Amino acid sequence: MNRFDPTRPKWQQIAETIRQRIADGTYPPQHRLSEVKLSEEFDVARVTLRKAVADLREDGLIITTPGMGSFVKPKDK
Repeated sequence: MNRFDPTRPKWQQIAETIRQRIADGTYPPQHRLSEVKLSEEFDVARVTLRKAVADLREDGLIITTPGMGSFVKPKDK
């Protein structure tokens, strides 16, 4: 995904893509989201990716553990 809608912030578009990947199982529970790999995939600065991750964390889709990274939150039982 290197084509972004120029009328919307890139971080929002990246968050939507990751949100979809979580929903369709591409990123299963406990999957680690690598900032380095995702910033390379989307060809954006890590600060942009961090905004997307923060949005997903606020929505309760991922958990970030300092020193370990961000992971897809396990589904509630």
